[in-house]
This record gives sequence, C-alpha cells and structure tokens, in this order.
Amino acid sequence: MAHARISAKLPPDIDPTKAPIAFGERALPKLNEELQSPELLTRQRALMALCDLVHDPENVYQAVQLGFLDNLKNLLLDQDSTVRQKTTEVLYVMATHTVGRNGFIENGVIPALSQLLNDPEDICRRNMHRAFKMMSELPTGAFDIVGNGLVSSLVLKLKTEVDEIQELILDTLAGCLCVEAFEALASGAVPILKEKLTHQSEAIRSKAARSLLGISVPLEGKNIVWDEEVIPVLVSLLEDSDVEVRADAAGALMFATITTQGKYAAFNADAITPLLKLVSDESSKVRLNAIKSLTMLSETPEGRKVLLDHVDLFREHLNDPSEAVSRAAKIAIKVIEWKP
Repeated sequence: MAHARISAKLPPDIDPTKAPIAFGERALPKLNEELQSPELLTRQRALMALCDLVHDPENVYQAVQLGFLDNLKNLLLDQDSTVRQKTTEVLYVMATHTVGRNGFIENGVIPALSQLLNDPEDICRRNMHRAFKMMSELPTGAFDIVGNGLVSSLVLKLKTEVDEIQELILDTLAGCLCVEAFEALASGAVPILKEKLTHQSEAIRSKAARSLLGISVPLEGKNIVWDEEVIPVLVSLLEDSDVEVRADAAGALMFATITTQGKYAAFNADAITPLLKLVSDESSKVRLNAIKSLTMLSETPEGRKVLLDHVDLFREHLNDPSEAVSRAAKIAIKVIEWKP
C-alpha cells in the first residue's frame, strides 16, 4: 500500500554542489545575485552552476550584458580557493567564445586576472593562463595583454612555473610577440627562451622556438638572438625527433638568418646539412621553413657555393603537393642560381 511519505533524499538528477537554476530568463540574473552573496556556500554553488551555462555562447552574451564580469573580477580576490578556482574556470570558458573575449577587453578583465599570477593554487594560475592563451589568439586580445604591461611578467614566470603552465605562457607569448616584441626583448626573454630550447618536454622546446620566431621579426630581436648565440642551438633542433620542434626551429632560423651575421652564424654551425635533409620531410610546414632558411643562407657566397650542388633537390619540389612549398622552391632555385 502506498504512503504519502516524503523522502529525505534529493531526486537523482539534482546536484547538491550546484545552485538550482531558475526558470527561463530568470536563470542568469538569479545566479548573478547569488555571486554577490555574503554566504560562501551560495557563491560556490552559483559558480558551479555558472560553469555549465557559459559553455553556451548565448549565455555568455547574456552574462556580459548583465554585468557578470564585474562580479567575477571581484571574486578573483576571494579568500576561498574554491571560489577563485571556479571563477577562473568560468572566465576561461567564457574566453573560448568571441563574445566573451570582446567582453574581457571592454570590461578590463585581463588586468584583473593578472592579480592571480602569484596565486598559491596551481589550478587557479592554470585557468588564468588558459584564458590568457585564448585572448592572445586574437590580435585585439594580444594587444590588450601587451597594453597592460604583462609580457615581462609572463617572461619571468617561465623561470618558476610548472611545465604545463610554461606551455600556456609560451603560447600566450607567441601571440603577443606577433603584435609587439620590444617589451619581451627588454625583459631579457631571449636567454630565457634559449634555455627552454633544450627542455626535456617536446612541447616546450617547440613553443620556445616559435616564440623566438616572433621575437626575431624586428631587427633588434635578430641582433640579440645572434648575440646570445641562440642560432647554434636552433640548428641542433633541426634533427629533433618531434616534427613540431623541427618545423619551429627551421622557422626561427628563417628569421634569424635575414641579417648577414645571422647567416654566417648558421653557416658556421653547419645548418645547411640538416636543413637539406628537412627539404624532403613528410611535414609540409617543415619543408617550407627549411627551404626558406636555405634561401637565406644561399645569399652568402659560401652558402651559394654549397647549395649549387643541390639545386636538383629543390627542383623535385616544384610540383610539391603544398603550393607554398613549390613556390618557395622556385624562389630558392632563382636565388641559388643568381649570377651578378
């Protein structure tokens, strides 16, 4: 016989760690109010629920319009580590959407997040750097990071952070260096990146080479890369087992060898031999960067003399599956066979 007895257990589809979400259009405004609650548990549960909602870009748009970002900025300094962790997670997920990144710029979220650079919790710093990485993938986001003077702090953090976070920092720096390299140069980034080229992690080696590629775009960067004797280290990476490391090392050499001193530093480090091997690499990215680097080296009399014996190798790639590679091969042949 049935009894009108109420169970003390929650229904199976209710998570007690998350705030119950109000119906319809009231859902986000209610959570926004709960984020400001003096009750720690209420703030925690609201953040847990919000983490699920911000995966939808429509909810992110509404959250930005409702002023969530100002409340989240305040929660970044909460004394409770769980609140800081979930706040940074919410912001990271929001940064994966274009509307979220635009909201970050309009509401000054980047400088607020940077207050956690020295947070004692690894997960808080990791989420913060994930958000920075997402921001740096857009020129406007990279300009915002650079404009807030964070590049020097990110460079210095490469010395102390755990490997996983170092990878995120290098990704962020690569994006920032595409828009402005001078702050990184002034903060001594080149010797730090040189050290990372020999790191045991393939990802860190590759990302460090990619950052050096960006830092070598301005003439000042090329000069410092030569002065710090980075070019021989890049040459050694051309034979790395990881394809991305080889590609990024060849790409960094491509820029570093634009100057005369860079060309001779690479030539004296016997860069031509491993670069010629990479011309036939399976990766089109590796082939392209290797051919472009060899084109730079062929602009020296010594380099041209060596490469004249290998013109047939470049001709083999005139019909390369990659149009960029075939075009680079055509230019290389023209430069190598040039006569005054």
